[in-house]
Amino acid sequence: MDIPDRCEALRGARVVLGVSGGIAAYKAVEVCRRLMDAGAHVSPVLTRGATRFIAPLTFSALASEPARTTLYDGPEPIPHTRLGQDADLVVVAPATARLLGSYAAGISSDLLTATLIATRAPVLVCPAMHTEMWEHPSVVENLAVLRRRGVHVLDPEAGRLAGGDAGKGRLASPAAIVEAATAILGSKLSLLGVRALVTAGGTREPLDPVRFIGNRSSGKQGHAIADELARRGAHVVLITTTDRQGPPGAEVVRVGTASEMERAVLAHRDCSDVVVMAAAVADFRPKVAAATKIKKGDGVPDIVLEATPDILAALGATPVAGQLLVGFAAETAGSREALLGAARSKLAAKHVDLVVANDVAAPGVGFSHDTNEVIIVGADGSSTDVPLTSKTAVAGAVVDAITARLSPPPHTSKELT
Repeated sequence: MDIPDRCEALRGARVVLGVSGGIAAYKAVEVCRRLMDAGAHVSPVLTRGATRFIAPLTFSALASEPARTTLYDGPEPIPHTRLGQDADLVVVAPATARLLGSYAAGISSDLLTATLIATRAPVLVCPAMHTEMWEHPSVVENLAVLRRRGVHVLDPEAGRLAGGDAGKGRLASPAAIVEAATAILGSKLSLLGVRALVTAGGTREPLDPVRFIGNRSSGKQGHAIADELARRGAHVVLITTTDRQGPPGAEVVRVGTASEMERAVLAHRDCSDVVVMAAAVADFRPKVAAATKIKKGDGVPDIVLEATPDILAALGATPVAGQLLVGFAAETAGSREALLGAARSKLAAKHVDLVVANDVAAPGVGFSHDTNEVIIVGADGSSTDVPLTSKTAVAGAVVDAITARLSPPPHTSKELT
């Protein structure tokens, strides 16, 4: 497994740059510029205090998006949730004592603290304050709490401070901040060099030139998995029935029917380290599709169905050495026990390594929803419950399970502590 190229870690990464109200806020402009130069997508978020030191317009002119300063009065009803879910990394520079205290206590009093609490992305805080504040027991304790929770802390430097003072508390240099961000994201590129094949969406089997047999799959979960694999450095081939955009750098193959999907999958499977069959492939199709539109006036037609190709079973029956095969099971089970049983039956019947099962009859689960609830079942006998959450978060759990089973183990680099 190749070691991730650290210089590529920021390219394409979505970084929320939080700026709180300290004199060092002006240095965040240089941090923003360096992140942009490294290829990151930067979303600036300024606290009310930060705007007393630096104008939001400055960041809007330099960053990928206009600077945000409030939870309210913007085009998005819940901006903190969108920012938190989309972020690959949140960087707060400078992080004041007030910001650190609110974050440690879980107080979301503004857009920045709300985003910090709403995100599952890694967070890097870069404190800056006077020495007396830096050494105060409350600040020391708050930082200890954040570190225990996995927050990355880049300690301040010693040097000149505001008001002519000198001592420890000076914000780390913009170069050091961007280097720390690179190290954190570099550790997330655990799948660099891995080749992943993902299918998404529901197939459509034509009855005539107008009508088809299909299902309610939106492709959202499959696309979310493809996005997550790409975020972690994998080269992704996405075979989809939808018109959704694929992840940056991915090869996207558009198909419609089960037969088209089968041909595309077989064309790419031999050179894939991971195959994730997230698509909802129709089980049946008309044996003969009418060449012209079936007219209602001609009466109810006799439609003879036949089975579509079982792509997952074919892949499991002819395994590629070292390849990880992941199947999906959309059930209407009614209970966890029934869902788990259906997943284990599919696992054995299709000879796959992992099955991701969901009960699409449950509220908020499966087709068309932005949320999902799944059980990830492994051929090793393991099962992992992922409670109702966003499909992005489900994708993260699925890719975690994939990463843990790849052979040889993906590279992981030492994170900043």
